Amino acid sequence: MRLSTLRRIALPIVAACAVTGSAAATPASAASTCSAATTARATLCLINAERSAHGLRSLKLDSKLNRAARLHSQDMVAGRYFAHNSRSGARFSARIARTGWMSGRGRWSVGENLAWGSGTQATPRSIVASWMKSVAHRTNILSPRYRVIGIGIVAGAPVSAANAATYTTDFGS
Repeated sequence: MRLSTLRRIALPIVAACAVTGSAAATPASAASTCSAATTARATLCLINAERSAHGLRSLKLDSKLNRAARLHSQDMVAGRYFAHNSRSGARFSARIARTGWMSGRGRWSVGENLAWGSGTQATPRSIVASWMKSVAHRTNILSPRYRVIGIGIVAGAPVSAANAATYTTDFGS
């Protein structure tokens, strides 16, 4: 398994990871199209706009990856931590495996982007733009191997912050 290094950049705070195993600014055309959606749908729309601008197919939402992402965002806010590994030390791939997503797959690949921000830095547009400025996050978003995504966004942050949101995106192939 390969695990990329944890990366953090200025607000919003972001981190990316990728594992493979066996058994810049958002395009202008997406700005108005994606803004009317719910927060998760807007995030998916913005990510898919980036993928489309690079000739890649759109990601589809996956219910099991959504669950893994949502529960991790909730746990980070409740537990006041910000990491791919859980508080118990379990890797994010183990969290995804617990949903049953990897069952029956001979080969799989998963990746994860994390972020949190407050105020205007907590919007899907700001989070996706920050991810696109980071090599590790951009790599996950623009990886042609990923076909599905789970998006978990919860109110609050791993630290005391007003009007904050914490994001987890789990990618799968």
